[in-house]
Amino acid sequence: MTDTALADAHSKLDRLKQNLGTVIQGKPHCLDILIIALLANGSVLMEDVPGVGKTTLAKALAKSVDLTFHRIQFTPDLLPADILGSSIYNPHDGIFHFRNGPIFCHVLLADEINRASPRTQSALLEAMGESQATIEGERHVLPVPFFVLATQNPVEFHGTYPLPEAQLDRFLILLDLGYPDPDTEVSILYSQQEDHPLEHLQPVLGGDELLALQREVHQVRVEPTVARYLVEIVHETRRDPRLKLGVSPRGSLMLFRAAQAAAFSKGRNYVLPDDIQELATYVLAHRVILTSQAKYGGITKPEIITDVLRRVRVPT
Repeated sequence: MTDTALADAHSKLDRLKQNLGTVIQGKPHCLDILIIALLANGSVLMEDVPGVGKTTLAKALAKSVDLTFHRIQFTPDLLPADILGSSIYNPHDGIFHFRNGPIFCHVLLADEINRASPRTQSALLEAMGESQATIEGERHVLPVPFFVLATQNPVEFHGTYPLPEAQLDRFLILLDLGYPDPDTEVSILYSQQEDHPLEHLQPVLGGDELLALQREVHQVRVEPTVARYLVEIVHETRRDPRLKLGVSPRGSLMLFRAAQAAAFSKGRNYVLPDDIQELATYVLAHRVILTSQAKYGGITKPEIITDVLRRVRVPT
């Protein structure tokens, strides 16, 4: 990739970030991580309390990239057919016609995903992993690009079902927006005094442009020493006595893709160990399982991943 092409791509991504920043204020690093996930064609799970802008962020992303957007409010009585769609009998021609569910879009917001039953949660597994849905034995291809942004209430809230490990492993990144600082919150109040900034948001990137950027991300160079460094980090999680389950090979692959996207978003066509270190917690922490002793000892998954990074030698 030429320097001119890299500069042009970086300019497009900078416009996207600025556009999102007019709606989501005070969270530039979270926007960077979200854009990296978008470039890597991976899904994002946002675990946070209600009211910090998760739904707004998903809508802003869809409008900024001029993509179709659907929102599914997950509830305990939601069924898989409510997500995927079903066949409807037409009495005029005596034929069953398939009606697409809300999953057939470019940007899907799965709101409060852990309020639905495990059976309904699993309806997203195939879609997130293979960009398709098998319904009544027939394969239906989803639109491209396809990006899932799921939100989850903290597990201590009543009426929730923790996501199974197999589904957590499908998410590229676990992101936490967090509360804004006082100055930013004051700015948010005034920005919505008359109307919501989302209403004035205009597309800055087209769907075809996004697909082209995603293809270019795959061309970002990763030196063998850097790839070995990534794998050593993953293997160290499997050896850590505080973890009952380490990172899977899928986790290695997703960190590899995310590192390529991170380098590309910074205007580079090669990955540095810094890219891996920056993203390791976001990509790996939700893929590990603590032992009972570690869990009740007060240590967190991100702390363990940070500790692992300190133990693995960085290549020069």
